[in-house]
Amino acid sequence: MLYNTAMKNIVILISGRGSNMQAIVAAAQAQEWPARIAAVISNRADAEGLEFAAQHGIPTAVVVSKNYPSRAEFDTALQTQIEQFSPDLVVLAGFLRILTSEFVQHYAGRMINIHPSLLPNFTGLHTHRQALQAGALEHGATVHVVTAELDHGPILDQARVPVLPDDTEDSLASRVLAQEHILYPRVIRQILDGKLRLQK
Repeated sequence: MLYNTAMKNIVILISGRGSNMQAIVAAAQAQEWPARIAAVISNRADAEGLEFAAQHGIPTAVVVSKNYPSRAEFDTALQTQIEQFSPDLVVLAGFLRILTSEFVQHYAGRMINIHPSLLPNFTGLHTHRQALQAGALEHGATVHVVTAELDHGPILDQARVPVLPDDTEDSLASRVLAQEHILYPRVIRQILDGKLRLQK
């Protein structure tokens, strides 16, 4: 296949069903982005999103994290796999691994993540529980540049949802996820169009 060399290569990393990845693929196709989803890579062979990617003609790869005795060795193997697709942008979409500072530095200024909270509030895991326990009136999602400090990179954009009086973790998570599926493709498109620039 002959590729348009002006197009950007996007590599998406997932660990599960990859619902944000699916939203990105759908937007890229519907809007005819000046980019290709060059690959979807998972650290789990049973990640449901791999099948979706394959069905859409996207190359897939698996680097099984539990096969490596250290984070550094896994990250080295993952980087080797990613580099085969000459990435212009690495997109973390539900990728459940903490990456080493060396890996993050290698992709400085070209790796982004989506986090299910309004950063800097509620970093780490169980963000919806954190929001409810804190009595937050507003919650949401943040797309940010990945840096060595977890969930602390420069913020690119956010989506907000109200926290309702009868919300549970599940109901809040569902509304936030629906906004993620709008927010993440929009931010990536703005990056591709040069409207957003990633700070290193």
